[in-house]
Amino acid sequence: KQWYQRRVRDSAKGKSYKCSYEISDRMKSIATLFTFIKEDLEEIPLEKDQRFGNKAFRVLGERIVEKSHGWISNVLPDDIKEAVVELKAYFDESFGSYIRVDYGTGHEINFLAFCCCLYKIGFFSPSDYIATVFYLFREYLILMRKIQMWYRLEPAGSHGVWGLDDYQFLPFIFGSAQFLGNPVISPDHFVVPEVVDKHCDDYMFLECIKFINDVKTGPFSEHSNQLWGISGVPTWTKVNGGLIKMYKAEVLAKHPVIQHFVFGSLLSFDPK
Repeated sequence: KQWYQRRVRDSAKGKSYKCSYEISDRMKSIATLFTFIKEDLEEIPLEKDQRFGNKAFRVLGERIVEKSHGWISNVLPDDIKEAVVELKAYFDESFGSYIRVDYGTGHEINFLAFCCCLYKIGFFSPSDYIATVFYLFREYLILMRKIQMWYRLEPAGSHGVWGLDDYQFLPFIFGSAQFLGNPVISPDHFVVPEVVDKHCDDYMFLECIKFINDVKTGPFSEHSNQLWGISGVPTWTKVNGGLIKMYKAEVLAKHPVIQHFVFGSLLSFDPK
């Protein structure tokens, strides 16, 4: 549901990670689910002689699917525990395809759907919007980067050098919203390594660029051509607006990306 993405995005406008915001106990309880996944990840030995797409990821996936019902049920109050069935469906799909051993924007959107459902059942409230981006989604990104590197996941549906990023899209939307009205950092700054290194702990967009710089070699304009082009856009307002349009066209409107997304009572197929 785009209304939810818009609300959490708007909560981040013009703010850095260092701004003052509250992290509710309920949100912290959801973040503990990542701890369970990390514990399982560290217990599972990697399969040998696999350069890309290590199939040990399938074992992690089996554990997530097996355990997530209990994990989620344990943090929900009794009066909304019945929602665990639908919540589990989105949660399980948030970390990649355990069959194909890949990850992409279709999995990322499932995590946002998971957060949206927690809001719809009253577990999260509007006061949690900013922490959803700056705390929970950021923790999700940190976990996903660990999983991507540990298992060498293949990018799902990647456009290669012509894609925005091998794995993520939403953090660029949320991250560019943080820069709206910023008088110091302009779009052309994110291709300057010194600026990225100095401010990556304050802004999601630069955190993403820092990760790209760390894992890819060669000129930025060659391995991340789409982002390189965006650095030439004059304002963050245009960057943010352009990324939103691109997300609708390249993610939400693409059947290969969205084909496995499930609908239920919380997120229905009815556009109304």
